[in-house]
Amino acid sequence: MLLKLPADDVRLLAALRAATRRFRGQVRHPVSLVTDDTVFLDGSGRAVLRLPATPVLKVHTVLVDDQAIEGVRVRRQAGLLLHPDGCWPEWSEITVTYDHGQDPVPGEVAEAVIDQARAIYRTDPAIQQITTGTESVSFAATAAVGITSQWAAAVEAHRLNRGDDA
Repeated sequence: MLLKLPADDVRLLAALRAATRRFRGQVRHPVSLVTDDTVFLDGSGRAVLRLPATPVLKVHTVLVDDQAIEGVRVRRQAGLLLHPDGCWPEWSEITVTYDHGQDPVPGEVAEAVIDQARAIYRTDPAIQQITTGTESVSFAATAAVGITSQWAAAVEAHRLNRGDDA
């Protein structure tokens, strides 16, 4: 209620969706609870396979080229699957159905997303004008919204697949 708007305000809901999409994009996973999610991964020829979202709550099925396998070990917080026979066959398709995420969403994530939505909501569109000779065209462009240290800290704490900076 910090903006004193009704909960069904269309512009507010759009700002919340935009901030949520931005956060999920930066951390590379949905953060919130997802059940029965099915992902398709490529066999790596290695013992460990990385799932695209964490924490892993439950693995329902693991298929290698449409054949179910048992005994797969899971590192829940890291989102890693260890093949029971030593390695995931290279050039195979791995299908994993699993539950992942957090319910409720951690408070620091919710607060950062709400702050970002508030900033998006309050940002007025910028007007841009292009003039060439005697013709002039004007249109609205969304102004950029920066990030806070709270946002940066929440993203860093929940980001997956950090690459070189892991």
